[in-house]
Amino acid sequence: MGFKLIFDPKVREDLGKLPKEIAQRIFKKCQETKENPMSFWKKNTDRNDYKLRVGDYRAIADIDFESKRIEVTKAGHRKSIYKR
Repeated sequence: MGFKLIFDPKVREDLGKLPKEIAQRIFKKCQETKENPMSFWKKNTDRNDYKLRVGDYRAIADIDFESKRIEVTKAGHRKSIYKR
């Protein structure tokens, strides 16, 4: 059984502001990571969260390996995602 994927309400708002194709790509890529998240998500340096690269866009998540949860906390363009 894979990980449970949870989107923070703020992420849903962020995705709604992006072009529809980009938002769908980010959502689909996140869905693909549920079976083996460590093949896709990379640890952020100087932080305790993980990043997922989708072209010029990023998704940021907290991953709990004990409860098998991926909680996506941010999504957006790479130039601004780390500033928030």
